[in-house]
Amino acid sequence: MLTPRLPNVASVLMVLGTLLVTQGCGQLAYRLDRRAPEQFIPNPLELPPLEDQFVWSQVVDTVDDYFRISREQPVQNSSNYLLDGRLETSYRVGASVLEPWRKDSTAGFEALQSTLQSIRRKATVIVRPRGAAYTVEVIVQKDLEDTDRTQYATETTATRRHDGTVIRQVSGAGDSPQTLGWISLGRDTSLEQRILRDIFQRVTEQDARRSHL
Repeated sequence: MLTPRLPNVASVLMVLGTLLVTQGCGQLAYRLDRRAPEQFIPNPLELPPLEDQFVWSQVVDTVDDYFRISREQPVQNSSNYLLDGRLETSYRVGASVLEPWRKDSTAGFEALQSTLQSIRRKATVIVRPRGAAYTVEVIVQKDLEDTDRTQYATETTATRRHDGTVIRQVSGAGDSPQTLGWISLGRDTSLEQRILRDIFQRVTEQDARRSHL
């Protein structure tokens, strides 16, 4: 597998300082919080009765903190039309332990694994109308990169594999391992829990503020 992607320490300190100055201590603490919720959150999660556009905007804003959104179909919930909302993201290589401003790797094992190996993730979020209320389901797929050799292996890339396929060395790329594909590691439930918690907090807190206006 590929070796760890270790960012420059000076760059890390500079980014942290910028976040502290521009966003304040409270916002910085939120951005650096990569822990999974201590209590289990149901998946799918039930949301209270609210306007469909409001619910969808909160879902989009939440997921955008973790991944780049590639496709979305907003939820529709009216007396004349019902349509499930669906959001899909692009794959993103997992954040290392030295990238605390990124939230796509939860603290602990997931962040450590993303540091030592090449891990990628993508998310799919489905919002379904249930009367005036909603259910939101979050699915995070995690994959491990499969390479022909490790970063600093001494063997050549022109060796014969067990299945009879010859891996030919590409000119100019002799020192880099070649990606053979990605191996599915199933779902990242800890990140699913984090995203669900953030969606629920956004929806309920924003709704409370709206009701007091």
